[in-house]
Amino acid sequence: MNLAAIQTALRERGFDAWLFYDHHHRDPIAYKILGLPNDLHCTRRWYYLVPAEGEPVKLNHRVEPRHLEKLPGRQEHYGPWPELHEKLKKMVAPYKNLAMQYSADNNIMYVSLVDGGTIELLRKFGAHIESSANLVAQFEAVLTDAQIETHFAARDKIDPIMEAAFKEAGHRVRNGGMNEYQLQQWLVGAFQREGLVFDDAPIVGVNENSGNPHYSPEASGSKPIREGDWLLLDMWAKLDRPDAVYYDITWTGFLGKAPSDRLREIFQIVLAARDMGIKTAQQGFAEKRKIQGWEVDAATRAVIEKAGYGPQFVHRTGHSIGTEVHGNGANMDNLETRDDREILGNTLFSIEPGIYLPEFGVRAEVDMVIRKGAAEVTGRIQREIVLV
Repeated sequence: MNLAAIQTALRERGFDAWLFYDHHHRDPIAYKILGLPNDLHCTRRWYYLVPAEGEPVKLNHRVEPRHLEKLPGRQEHYGPWPELHEKLKKMVAPYKNLAMQYSADNNIMYVSLVDGGTIELLRKFGAHIESSANLVAQFEAVLTDAQIETHFAARDKIDPIMEAAFKEAGHRVRNGGMNEYQLQQWLVGAFQREGLVFDDAPIVGVNENSGNPHYSPEASGSKPIREGDWLLLDMWAKLDRPDAVYYDITWTGFLGKAPSDRLREIFQIVLAARDMGIKTAQQGFAEKRKIQGWEVDAATRAVIEKAGYGPQFVHRTGHSIGTEVHGNGANMDNLETRDDREILGNTLFSIEPGIYLPEFGVRAEVDMVIRKGAAEVTGRIQREIVLV
């Protein structure tokens, strides 16, 4: 925990204090930001208030009196619930604006972790609760330069694997056959040989299965890959080392020399949308203005909507990327949520619009990083359908 950095951030964002609260590990964000052990035995409620100025305050049950002992600040304890209410009310009384892991209307549900009853109780005590979403992004999504370098190192391994996977598919299809699951497992083996780790296996989808955004082939019943098929590959992984950061891309290809006009049309619309998302992020930082995640999504989505395929773009434009493939920074989202979190410096995110039809789907995904006041794409950008 970096107390000075938290207090500086509170002052810069106009908060009087940040109140952390947990019971039974409901708020993993609190544990990460405060540096608490994940295996902390937590059967009673605890509270930790960090003011913008001054000494933090800890409030623990007497059954678990030392849970927060490694954190700085004055220690208080409670037993009966009336005592909890009394001490919690006194704890928050000096502060007008409290940041908590809360989001109005559950808009940013990724950080809306405090239960409604606790929010109601604090409001009875006169506290004004605001979302900690941008604070969480600052302490969870902002990466060190060394972490960003691990992203580029993963890129240098994954980009060649993507290229080799299409070639492997073509070779195997024309020399004995291959199905989606077999290609997925080939990718898993390639990752392992390169010292890469991942949470879930890559997506390999043929024809109609490429129209399912989160399709995952299974060993039994996997669709064969054949000449004339449309193939989507989505892969994400990171170096096998502490604090390494993911690289996440999606490309599409055709098993043959002549994709249909329909495939080419949809492919070009998706690429135009992706490029608009890239441009919107780059322009925002070039103009030195604060830009929020929803703005990138809105500009990207408008391209697909204008082409008449808005209902077929069924997910957000992109997600935050960190040590987990879906990080706690701003998502490029004005569909599933209106993500009003700022896109911060030294953060990573994906741009991955898609159009999903019953017979096939197209998604084009790149990653972007914000550093030195500019937005840049971190890897190769697909410009043409891969002809396998």
